[in-house]
This record gives sequence, structure tokens and C-alpha cells, in this order.
Amino acid sequence: MGDLGARFRAAYGAPLGQLLLLAGSFAVTGWVVLRLAGEPAAGRMLIWFVGAAIAHDLVLFPIYGLTDRAARRVLGSRAVPASGPAPLNHVRVPALASGLLFLVYLPGILRLGRPAYLAASGQDQRPFLTRWLLATAVLFLISGAGYALRRWWARRR
Repeated sequence: MGDLGARFRAAYGAPLGQLLLLAGSFAVTGWVVLRLAGEPAAGRMLIWFVGAAIAHDLVLFPIYGLTDRAARRVLGSRAVPASGPAPLNHVRVPALASGLLFLVYLPGILRLGRPAYLAASGQDQRPFLTRWLLATAVLFLISGAGYALRRWWARRR
């Protein structure tokens, strides 16, 4: 089995698990496309999806790429040390999660569509910003505690 796996990896360039995960992702994507094909708003969803992909690739990716490069330059060799935990990863993960939460709840955080939200839910959008800031603080707090714990454990060894 090991020889077969090694030959497959040499021919494909990655382990079999990656191919299975990729095939599963395409299957789920195909199922979603088939479900949306009959929807009246499918055209608008497609435009939104393509626009989001373009905005990510042309706007967001360069921004967080440059931010990561600047953080590496500021931290220097401490960004990814030879031993012990990498502090940069403990900033990246909560920042990514916070950014994703911001994008998902952007209309509520910026209070866009206030009348429609009030009519649909009977609630106000005021708590969105406070809750997003609280969630961001908790994410960074958990990550900081995890970093401190990993650093303590590395020193103890």
C-alpha cells in the first residue's frame, strides 16, 4: 500500500486525501449549482458571487498580503521562530475570523437597510457593532491565551 501511495503521490503531486477532498468539494458545489439553477434570483446570485471573487482577488488579497508582509518585516525572526510557537499565527487566525465576521455582518454593523431589517425581524441593528467588537476581543483573547500557554509549554520542555 505504501508503494502504491508513493507512486500516486509522485504522479498526482499530492496525497490521495487531497484529491478526495477536492472531489467532495466539487460535488457539493455542483449540488448547490443544481439547487440554484431554478431560482428566479440565480442571475443576481451569480453576479454577486463573481463580484465577490473579483473583489477578493483584486482588493482584499493584496491588502492582507501586504499586511502579512509588513508584520513579518516588523517581527523579523520572531515571526516564525526556529523553536516555540509562532506569534504571527496567533494574530492571523483571530484577525481572519474577525474579518470574516465583519464581511458576513457588514450590513448590520454599518446599519445598512435599517427599515428592511426592522420590518423583517422587529429588532434594531444597534447591537451589531458592539457584538462584533466583543467577538473580535474574545477571539484575540483566546488566541493570546493559547499563545501564552504554548510558549509556557515550550519553555517548560
